Amino acid sequence: MSTPVATVEDYSLSLVRNGVRSQVLSHVDLRIQPGEILGLVGESGSGKSVLALSLLGLLPQESHPVTEGRVTVGGVDLLSAGRDELRAVRRDVLGAIFQDPMTSLNPTMRIGRQIGEATGDDAESVRLLQTVGVRDAALRLRVYPHELSGGLRQRVMAAIAVANRPTLLVADEPTTALDVTVQAQLLDLLRELRDDFGCSVLLITHDLGVADQIADRLAVMHRGELVEIGAAADVVRAPRHDYTRSLLASRLTLTMSRDERFDDAGAQPDSSPAVAIRDLRRTFHVRHGRRRHEVAAVDGVDLDVAPGEAVAIVGESGSGKSTLLRIVAGLERPTSGRVELAGDGGPQMVFQDAGSSLTPWLSIGEILGERLRPLKLSRSVVRDRVVAALAAVDLPAEVATARPGELSGGQRQRVGLARATMIPPSVLLCDEPTSALDASLAKSVLALIRDLRARIGMTVLFVTHDLAVARLMGDRIAVMQAGRIVELGPAEQVVSQPREAYTRALLAAVPEIVGGVTP
Repeated sequence: MSTPVATVEDYSLSLVRNGVRSQVLSHVDLRIQPGEILGLVGESGSGKSVLALSLLGLLPQESHPVTEGRVTVGGVDLLSAGRDELRAVRRDVLGAIFQDPMTSLNPTMRIGRQIGEATGDDAESVRLLQTVGVRDAALRLRVYPHELSGGLRQRVMAAIAVANRPTLLVADEPTTALDVTVQAQLLDLLRELRDDFGCSVLLITHDLGVADQIADRLAVMHRGELVEIGAAADVVRAPRHDYTRSLLASRLTLTMSRDERFDDAGAQPDSSPAVAIRDLRRTFHVRHGRRRHEVAAVDGVDLDVAPGEAVAIVGESGSGKSTLLRIVAGLERPTSGRVELAGDGGPQMVFQDAGSSLTPWLSIGEILGERLRPLKLSRSVVRDRVVAALAAVDLPAEVATARPGELSGGQRQRVGLARATMIPPSVLLCDEPTSALDASLAKSVLALIRDLRARIGMTVLFVTHDLAVARLMGDRIAVMQAGRIVELGPAEQVVSQPREAYTRALLAAVPEIVGGVTP
């Protein structure tokens, strides 16, 4: 039998978090074979990402890691290796794609220079960007990371990661921020690297459907332990462990029966729309050498949203859906056209990364209290309103004293919802609010949004790249492509009887587990 590319032997790890040492991995045994794609799945907090950091030799030293066992990559034990040895392994053997590309991309450097550090050549950089699905690749070399959408930044990160043809590529939730078509392209790219160059891949994901698309084997983690490992087809179709079965049951799919949908809140038709968008355009200028090119992010959008209605907006990364939402929120100025909002509450936005929208040095109570400042309420009334807002999103009163960094991703997203809805908005704008959450957390947050919508009669614009989520959350679905709405209709009709070829392509790219689960 061939020598494994990476070996994890009886590996245990504890870290100090918030002043308390806790066990995060317990007696993990794992081998990654040459040319193998191994999918590692589990909910947030299961330990899969910290196992990836162990394989990359990137354990957070500020958390004072204490380890037992061995983690070997390319013949080097990363737990005992010196700095130079670690650097050589990362350079010659390892590649990495992280969930948040902004943690790896330098915000002060243009994209071309960053990719060029790996390729040494603009032509090769353009070819790599084209390979990972970046439109107008030559133009993108001149922009900075903040000028790209989240999906485009992830594609840039993927291009950098594969530039040196690594022996082992660790991909930690690489598809989380991507739409289904780009997700499919990235998964195809990982498969091509394996097939063409013999590269092994560790694909970490909370979506069993994604892992099932390309993994040879699946390993399931729960509370720091490997609870199941086997051939991918066996794990997803005949799981042995109860936890694996619960992961499969929590997936949102396009084929789930209607009685599994959340209770519809229902729109409240009115003579005038709650949101009226008229011939909206937003163009950006991108410099390429001495020339400036105009790129239309939003290109003539018209849309009416009735009071109490929820419209889900779907489309590929770069299609303009997030730019459209930011214009409605007043965070971007349109080049032309107009947005009219009815009601007095004003728009409120829930972002994809709740952590980045919460001031890290303020307590949750202070963050929520800021929303009430214009009302000039007494301290006791503000305190009561904050506790009530937390209760409305199923958080206990003691969360008010915590800071954002002390909360889980799901808790931070609930705080974002509490802040957005504690004064009822004229329209709630949700920009991929569940894309970074595992399936069970995502389902609870989506149910919470529906509950809040029904309770206070909110109008909702919900941007997502997940068509299963769009079907659940939208009364109607608007499909965006290249800055335009190319299809608009009732959610069930768009999903089951799409008119446009582009919509059909999006639906075809959704990862589904064929065959179901054997009881």
